[in-house]
Amino acid sequence: MAAEREPDEPGKGKPFKLLGILDVENIPCARDSVLYGSLGSVVAGLGHFLLTSRIRRSCDVGVGGFILVTLGCWLHCRYNYAKLRIQERIAREGIKNKILYESTHLDPQRKQTDRNSSN
Repeated sequence: MAAEREPDEPGKGKPFKLLGILDVENIPCARDSVLYGSLGSVVAGLGHFLLTSRIRRSCDVGVGGFILVTLGCWLHCRYNYAKLRIQERIAREGIKNKILYESTHLDPQRKQTDRNSSN
């Protein structure tokens, strides 16, 4: 029974790898980029075919559309992902410092309230 799942991985099958190298499930942005790229290739190739009726050139335009749309979506998504990771890291450090310095003489909020109460 080849379709049986292992007991330590309930609900998980083999990961889907595109061309054997790109693990689409675990790499952020890979799935959306490939899907948008395939849609872009169909639109570009079909649109070029409807305008010119040249089959070979339309296939070339479709492949070019796939590459351009996939790379464009990949770069845009990875940029936003990196920006989000930086914001999360800054927030995590801020929370850690808040917990660390709360109720000590180094607490910036305590210094502000001490200045206001002395006036």
